[in-house]
Amino acid sequence: MRSSAVPLWFCLKKTMNNIAFPLLGLSFDIDPVAVKLPFLGGIRWYGVIIAVGIIAAVLYCSLVAKRENENPEVITDTLLYALPVSVLCARTYYVVFSWDSYRNNFWDVFKIWEGGIAIYGAVIGAVISAWIYFKVKKLNVLKMFDICCMGLLIGQIIGRWGNFVNAEAYGGYCGYFWGMSINGGECVHPTFLYESLWNLLGFVILIHLHKKRPFYGYTFFCYLSWYGVGRFFIEGLRSDSLYLGGMRVSQLVALFCVITGVCALNILSQRHIAQKQGSVVD
Repeated sequence: MRSSAVPLWFCLKKTMNNIAFPLLGLSFDIDPVAVKLPFLGGIRWYGVIIAVGIIAAVLYCSLVAKRENENPEVITDTLLYALPVSVLCARTYYVVFSWDSYRNNFWDVFKIWEGGIAIYGAVIGAVISAWIYFKVKKLNVLKMFDICCMGLLIGQIIGRWGNFVNAEAYGGYCGYFWGMSINGGECVHPTFLYESLWNLLGFVILIHLHKKRPFYGYTFFCYLSWYGVGRFFIEGLRSDSLYLGGMRVSQLVALFCVITGVCALNILSQRHIAQKQGSVVD
């Protein structure tokens, strides 16, 4: 006779989170685990959402690359190198600035499945690995960065919703009508939503700017400046920031991004003007 017993792995206790927007009359009961699997625990919604973001980014960047007479396969090839490097850098970034949590538990450093990655680390890893790949392939680095930064925005727009299902990356007390409550607690700032919407607005603006960009690198450094400005202020609202001394690490990095972006745009703009004037003289 076939046993009617339900497998033990399927009976794992649900880690349901209640995420609500009380003043909007919205309430969601969300299990972070999308599909339970034997021995492996399961596939989490966070991973599914990140994967969707990556796929959407690759598809969009491939279309733009083709439109600009670049081989769209370059985008996929770049991802194969950049993705593992990005994951490694995201984890390294988090561990470095959370070292007190790992000082006496070194092997926990490798337990990435328990959480603990940082988006800035992932972006840094992606930019460095992509730069190396484009250089090796003798491609125009700034032109390719202009194309790929739009993919970064898409990934960030979608990926932030992984924080929503995990009930994480939120801010302090929020008294506005959009305040978010987690498991019946006080209303807090849904900072994951702020960043997703900020990036969405940036994406719309950059689509327009990209079509009329005066020189290669313009879109990328506009992206760097835009994201930096938004992240600087949004990070100030978060309650789970990584700190270096008394400063939020992400705010320092955001400030660096803004300064780098503005300076690079100024330098490239001056160079572009000089080249135009030189061609007129010739």
